[in-house]
Amino acid sequence: MNLAQLNIATMLEPLDSERMTDFVAQLADVNAAAEAADGFVWRLQDEDGPGSTSYRLLDDDNIIVNLSVWRDLASLREFVLGQAGHRAALTRRREWFEKASTPTSVCWYVSEEHVPTLDEAEAMLLRLRAEGASEELFPFSYRD
Repeated sequence: MNLAQLNIATMLEPLDSERMTDFVAQLADVNAAAEAADGFVWRLQDEDGPGSTSYRLLDDDNIIVNLSVWRDLASLREFVLGQAGHRAALTRRREWFEKASTPTSVCWYVSEEHVPTLDEAEAMLLRLRAEGASEELFPFSYRD
């Protein structure tokens, strides 16, 4: 089994605004680092670029999406917390994104052959928000 993860964030301004310039400028490097990370399997990508900035969820044009698959939670955590470029972006997230009052990340296990869809990921996030965390469905920060 692999670990699928969805992470969303509500942008304070559109991607092409001056406020979002630094965020957009680092996307290619952070995504390349993810792809090179131990345990990385797959990530959602736009057809015309290195990110996934054209996708939206929850009928909200201000929500930006990251959907990926990893070998396990430890690999995902090592990248998110251990990779310098990603860690630097995390420290600046309040400059670009609203502080959330509901869960914005969800992890769940998938077979090694399965590539999750956006509809599946959205359903998992909504289920987490409605039912809470469990062994099979949990936010990034939930457990080891």
